[in-house]
Amino acid sequence: MIYKLRIILDAQEDVFRDIAIESNNSMEDLHNTIAQAFGFDGTEMASFYVSDPEWSQGEEIALFDMSEDGNNVRLMNDTIIEDQIDEDNRNLIYVYDFFSMWTFYVELADTTHEREEGVNYPSLLYIHGQLPDSPPQKQFEAEELDEDLEDSDDFDLDSYDDFDFNENWN
Repeated sequence: MIYKLRIILDAQEDVFRDIAIESNNSMEDLHNTIAQAFGFDGTEMASFYVSDPEWSQGEEIALFDMSEDGNNVRLMNDTIIEDQIDEDNRNLIYVYDFFSMWTFYVELADTTHEREEGVNYPSLLYIHGQLPDSPPQKQFEAEELDEDLEDSDDFDLDSYDDFDFNENWN
């Protein structure tokens, strides 16, 4: 079976690539295809994350196992694409280069049972937009909490007087 996937950069600008890949390829093959489609050299760490329709990040499928005991993580080269993506489970999150955090949404757009004659798979079908020079800035939950506390006029973290306890309670 041939899967047609859309890979969308998590950015305000529209940047995406459409690819076709055989469903029995490994997740590592998909990683290499995405890296090439966006112009990466493919040498950085990367992971896929199983995702639901709301794009919640689930189980990790890593390029390399970096865990201490060596068996806690599913690996891309041991995982087949069709075992992760199907008509009911259409979404994955892909993160490339953990220092830069290039984040992409991978969505199953279509499936077909027929290979196109003369097409080598995986195949880049469509390109839209240019990859920016640096990854889009992301705001993480902890940063959001810090901003909420900074904006709050209710109490000063440097003053015990604003808290509801006696400093010399002991």
